[in-house]
Amino acid sequence: MSAEYKNVVQKRHILHGGFFNKTLRGWQALRTEITPQNLMYPVFIIEADNEVQSIPSMPGVCRYGINKLKEHLDGLVKNGLTSIMAFGVAESLHKDERGSNADSPQNPVVRALPHLRRWFPELTIACDVCLCPYTSHGHCGILGQNGSIDNSKSIKRIAEISLAYAKAGAQIVAPSDMLDGRIGSIKSLLIENNLQNSVAVLSYSCKFASNFYGPFRDAAKSSPASGDRKCYQLPPGSGGLALRAAARDIDEGADFLMVKPIMANMDVLKQVTEKYPEYPMFVYQVSGEYAMILAAAEKGVFDLKDALMEILGSYRRAGADVIITYYTPLILDWIRLKHKL
Repeated sequence: MSAEYKNVVQKRHILHGGFFNKTLRGWQALRTEITPQNLMYPVFIIEADNEVQSIPSMPGVCRYGINKLKEHLDGLVKNGLTSIMAFGVAESLHKDERGSNADSPQNPVVRALPHLRRWFPELTIACDVCLCPYTSHGHCGILGQNGSIDNSKSIKRIAEISLAYAKAGAQIVAPSDMLDGRIGSIKSLLIENNLQNSVAVLSYSCKFASNFYGPFRDAAKSSPASGDRKCYQLPPGSGGLALRAAARDIDEGADFLMVKPIMANMDVLKQVTEKYPEYPMFVYQVSGEYAMILAAAEKGVFDLKDALMEILGSYRRAGADVIITYYTPLILDWIRLKHKL
């Protein structure tokens, strides 16, 4: 070794000695490991019990009737699936100003929950709670006379829907409307009904108005009839508001926090995780991110498995505990094959 090399390279600067084989490289990445428990699978439930509908804007993702969902989930649960997020899709159900069918006995999620709990007793079931798929105007709350959200009426209604899902069998309710006070309203109603110890609240605490939601709105048939949701979803780039929203929801009793969409908001994930390390952190790899990654892989830009695991690992490294992703079935296959080798 030359004297020049000794002078330039200090002992603590020699990094290559720590990752020169596969095992050593794995040790450097233990905090990015992906297991089945790190994954939550979003599912769309439709009214027709024996129907499967493909979603053109999300290749490989479908809407399922209750019976077809059972067939779909059966193999995934055997493959290690631990949790799902259920979204209801209204097709023939009447839509009105207050979203009456969001919690009616005919609602596909309300109908599905008892069956899912019986079929898959070890599966943890979260339910997205929002009015937009069931309202005639497609917004996430009840509108006032001037066309803006009536916050007090809306959070009361969202709490009612949460209670209906809880009574039907949901173990987690996840309000996605981003309206002020909805976590407290839900928690109060759960306590009144003695469900506070058996139903958790996952807050979409840091949900940004985003260009990446387009395919989801097609999948859930929940696009607003007019206007947009920029007055109640966080403005892109508003890191300060995201931290305030997380603090608000924690004060109101949220059990878990979320950042959505994740790819454009990794800095927020890191900030919220560092400020509230005691709260499990969820991230949502949303429909547009799913479609974008898949399209690039299909064009040969990169290998899907290598790229996706790199992306998911970065979420874990930044502080994500649970990743909500449409790629869950594929990732479970990869995990199973890895453990077989």
